[in-house]
Amino acid sequence: MSIRNEAVEQAYREHWARLLALLTAELRDLDLAEESLQDAFATAVSSWPPVPANPPAWLLTAARRRAVDRLRRTAVATRKLPLLVVEEQPAHDDRLRLIFTCCHPALSMEARVALTLRCVGGLTTRQIARMFLVGEATMAARITRAKKKISQAGIPFRVPAGPELRERLDGVLAVLYLIFTEGYAATEGDALIRDETASEAITLARMLVSLLPDESEVRALQALMMLHHARRHARVGSDGRLVTLAEQDRSLWRHQEIEEALALLAPGPPGPYLLQAAIAAEHTSAARAQDTDWTAIAALYGMLEELTGSAVVRLNHAVAVAEASGPEAGLAMLDGLEAELPHHHLLPATRAELLRRLGRTEEAVTEYGRALALVGTQQEREFLLSRRTETERGLRP
Repeated sequence: MSIRNEAVEQAYREHWARLLALLTAELRDLDLAEESLQDAFATAVSSWPPVPANPPAWLLTAARRRAVDRLRRTAVATRKLPLLVVEEQPAHDDRLRLIFTCCHPALSMEARVALTLRCVGGLTTRQIARMFLVGEATMAARITRAKKKISQAGIPFRVPAGPELRERLDGVLAVLYLIFTEGYAATEGDALIRDETASEAITLARMLVSLLPDESEVRALQALMMLHHARRHARVGSDGRLVTLAEQDRSLWRHQEIEEALALLAPGPPGPYLLQAAIAAEHTSAARAQDTDWTAIAALYGMLEELTGSAVVRLNHAVAVAEASGPEAGLAMLDGLEAELPHHHLLPATRAELLRRLGRTEEAVTEYGRALALVGTQQEREFLLSRRTETERGLRP
């Protein structure tokens, strides 16, 4: 759908997720709800102006009419038509149901990400395809398969309760963080940072916080993403080269966003996102790189590693220990990680950096070569090449 009318575009941004959630709750059919709502917005493009006094109510009525038209052409019309004559209720619970449906564990992670961006975020298939560097037809097929699986498998449109809520909520947060990570540090392509992708993840997290305001991990995830994203303008130089955290111009950080993120953090059980947000807060609270409290950061990473058992966390823990206690201590913590991170370029890149600091230049050059064989983005490749070149100069007589 191409939106040309400014008022329609605004309504799309503000009301898409709420209206789709409400329609899906009424119809119990995500595909039908989405197609009917798309039709309603397309009708609005040709019908507005004048803009109705209540745009979302107009769109909901139009979508219901289109749903009726579609159902009349099928054998299930008599069964589903009564679902359309209901009073409009507050849609908070419906949006939450939509999020949990899109992130259902029966779907692949790729499908969860695509459906969440399409149905909850309201992004077009073309936008989602561009974010993940695949063709529009490929992404359309992925979304279609996911919706068919929801229908055929009878995945319930509901918010889980009790212990299942915690388990499923963790999956929802993982989807949002995966979307953000692909925007914050893309795994491939020419651009290291994709602002649109990272911003969309933060928008989705903000919605989730509004629906679950008392969940400390939900608030922590939004804070974590905002603290990272606030540094976006300092992470790549004017020449397009990657700028390390220690070398970033901290005046370019978005300090208002940092303050907003810090205000989200509240005491709670030390969950993975709360601990990561605390680490990010330590970095952003340091006025200069040399003011960073690496001892505190190493301690937080130790708690996070104990909680998650993650090899990536251990890698970051090793970096923090190297900064706090010296490169030799950090290097020792990297032993044995190759088996768990065989294709992760940051492992040999980190080892190379620590070896370089220890004066083990020849070994460092070898590790930089291994990292270059695994790296996916152009900026990181150029950074590693420059580091290797600098290190190789130390080998020349």
